[in-house]
Amino acid sequence: MPQLNPDPWFMILTFSWLVFGMVFPQKVLSHTFPNEPVQRSTDTVKTATWTWPWQ
Repeated sequence: MPQLNPDPWFMILTFSWLVFGMVFPQKVLSHTFPNEPVQRSTDTVKTATWTWPWQ
């Protein structure tokens, strides 16, 4: 059965893992975001208590 011959498939597996392990992380880490994150205000929201009677 030719599909069980590991000769061509092992090299494909090896080269694909080399690409995944070396090229893609560099591309992901060099990514820059177009917008800088903005801090939200530190004001605390005042909430009112629930004044409805329990039944």
